[in-house]
Formats: sequence, C-alpha cells, structure tokens
Amino acid sequence: MTETLKVDLDLIEKYNVPGPRYTSYPPATHFTEETKRDDIAAAIRANNVEPRDLSLYFHLPFCETLCWFCGCTTVITTDHKQSHPYLDLIEHEVDTMRKHMHADRPVVQMHLGGGTPTFLQPEELLRLGRLIKKRFLVAADVEAGSELDPRRLTRFHIEALQEAGFNRASMGVQDNNPQVQEAIHRIQPFEMTQQAVEWLREMEFQSLNIDLIYGLPFQTVESFDRTIDEVLTLSPDRFAIFSYAHVPWIKPAQKILQQKILPTPEVKLQLLKLTIEKLTSSGYVYIGMDHFAKVTDELAVAQRNKTLQRNFQGYSTRGQADIYAFGMSSISQAGGVYWQNLKELPAYQKSVKDGDWPYHRGYVMTTEDKLRRTTIMRLMCDLELDYAQMSELLGLDFADHFAADIASLDDMEADGLVERDENGLKVTGLGRLLIRNIAMRFDAYAAGRKEARFSKTI
Repeated sequence: MTETLKVDLDLIEKYNVPGPRYTSYPPATHFTEETKRDDIAAAIRANNVEPRDLSLYFHLPFCETLCWFCGCTTVITTDHKQSHPYLDLIEHEVDTMRKHMHADRPVVQMHLGGGTPTFLQPEELLRLGRLIKKRFLVAADVEAGSELDPRRLTRFHIEALQEAGFNRASMGVQDNNPQVQEAIHRIQPFEMTQQAVEWLREMEFQSLNIDLIYGLPFQTVESFDRTIDEVLTLSPDRFAIFSYAHVPWIKPAQKILQQKILPTPEVKLQLLKLTIEKLTSSGYVYIGMDHFAKVTDELAVAQRNKTLQRNFQGYSTRGQADIYAFGMSSISQAGGVYWQNLKELPAYQKSVKDGDWPYHRGYVMTTEDKLRRTTIMRLMCDLELDYAQMSELLGLDFADHFAADIASLDDMEADGLVERDENGLKVTGLGRLLIRNIAMRFDAYAAGRKEARFSKTI
C-alpha cells in the first residue's frame, strides 16, 4: 500500500523560495571557467586506474520547434541533415576521451537526452548504438533510457532504439489541454501519446516515465485533474511532475509566456496539492521532489532499501557510477570533479574538429564538499539521517560536525517537516515535498548564494 499524502498549502507558501535541485553538490552554478583543465584531466586519470562502473550520457540538442517553457540547451532546426555531422562530432569526442579511460569499465547506465533524441533518424540511432557497443563494455543488465517526443515519433524509432540497446523511455506530455498546448507552443493530442506508449509496450521496453508540468498558462485545477486522469490510464511506471520554472533572464523565449495567463501562486499550489494527493492515492510512491514511482518500481524499492542515489540523471538506482557525458553542454561527474562541455554548437564543433577536448568549465570538490554532498544525497534519497550510520560513513562525529546545521532545523521541526531526536532525523510526509529546502540547511554555500540563479523550490 502507498501512503496518501495530504498537503498543507500555507506551509508550502512559507517555504517556496529559490533553491538548488541538488543533482550535484555544489550545484552547477559553482562551476567556473577558472578551474584548470589540467586539474580535471588529472582527476580523470586517477578515476580510471580501476574499472569502475560507468554511466554514459549523450546530449542530442536538436528540436524542430521550441517549446516556450523549455529550459534545456537546444538547437532549433528543421534541417535533419545536421544530425549526421553531429554524430561525427560525438564519435570524435568519444574516441578522444577513451584514450584516457580504463578499457574494462562496465557501462551500467546510459541515457540519451536533449533536445529531442528522436530528432535523429532511425538509422542514426542505430549508428549511435553501434558506436557505443564498439567502444564500451555494455553490461547485460544495463539501464538504458532515451527521451522521446511523441509528436515526431515513428515505430521505426522505437525499433531502432531497441536494437541499439535501449530498454527504457521518458516521454514529455506536460499537459493534455489544447488551450495550454497552444499557449506553450507544443501541440500534442493525447492520441499521439497513447500511440507512442503502445509501441513501447509492444517492443517490451522495461520502464516508462511520463513528464508533466504544473504552473503553465491557462492551467486550472479541473483541467490538470483531467490530464492526470488521462495519463493514469497509460499506467506509466514513473512520473516526473515538474513545477514550471519561469526564468526568462536565463531562457529569453519564456518572456512570451509573460503575455499569457499564468496560474496565480495560489492556483499553482493547488495544482501541486492535487498532483501529490491523486498520485499517492493511485498506487504511486512519492519518491521526493518531482518524482513518483509505482510501489514495485526499482526507484521505490531502492528507496525502501536505502540504496537510492541522486546525480545529474535525477534519482537513480545506479547513482554510484561515474558519469561521462558527450555532446555540447553535457556535464560529467567523476573522481570528485565535475566538468562541462562547451555550451554553443559552433564552439563545440570547432574544438572537436581541432582534435581538442571541448572543455568549458568545471569544479574540483573540497573535502568538506564531499562530506556535505554525501549528507545531502543521503537525506534526499533516504529521507532520514541516522547519526551513527553517517558517522561511520563519513569517518567523523556527524552530530558534532553538523551541529549548527542540525540546530538550524528548529523551525522545520516546529512546522512538521522533520522529526529529530539524539539519534537522527527523519523527513515527514509533508517534508518530502520540501526536501530541497531541508537540504539547503546542510549547504555551506546557501547563505552567500544569489537566489535569482535558481527556480523556486515549488
């Protein structure tokens, strides 16, 4: 049985402030171009002394049209001839990086993101699959997922992904209401989504995630309720239900939505309340933040077993694997360092063609960063911190080292977000909703950070 969560809107309003999503710690806003390439390269060499588990990410940035809510790094074009030379660049980049990687590292996870990976033609997806299999040791039980766009998807795309070694899919829906779809420049009748799901099921894909967004123009509680009901008929294994992050200073296309009718803050909170209460009463576990999973899903099982991880792929059962990412703007994580590729296609293209490493910026973690990263990740995944276990994990007296951070939770305990005693702390059902806020109390950089660089936590 899953727990049906009830949502206190007044408390949500109180804590609805800008904050990181903690797919990394420190967040990507701390990455800097001043971090020396040589320091990152040295960490990569050290990371490849042993054949550690590997997660591969490929950023495929192309989309035919721009969804006006989008915050991703994309290249908007209808010219499908661009994807073939882009795969050439990916191949060159992989070959450059492979020279520095241990040959026997098993690939336990891989993901195609974007953009729209299925902008690629089926034969190009097959080419990418061959590239991966030729250059890496792909584990038999690899968790291999791709993002899909039902609007420009054919059965041949699904067949090509399957043949290329992919067994999971994540599909953007956002909202089924035609008025909302028109306002966000993404026309996707529900029948398209149904057809895509049927193809995935026929091809026996192991897992399906569906993305929805609340806070979009013209959304009402009644209209979003209908969308959720319709998508529930598809019985996805997971939901990712995001709050629309209005950051036009970062994504100028979002300025268009200022001309539309965005829900009031009160309505947006009601949409969130509806989402959580409906899904948790429909057999889904609220993993935390935006993520829901069926009680039998690997994410829910991993959370119960306290083996859940969190990284740039979000919540993951393979989060201990090092992430090596390829393509423009992609972010890698390994050996206590983060590094990001050049973010613009022309610069990325020139660097790779010149035989160079398309490094843009990075970050080398301090010892204290590593302690806090582990603490924040365990908090967000386990929804509790056992002080004795954390002391053993970190090699120090956890309650003493983090005494000020623990003491800062007085108000959150009073508001019913956490429960504390001398042995540890636990996040309550309501606290799951505000897990980013709780994590911020263990973030050494939170006080001096510019809040405008982040979306609000709800």
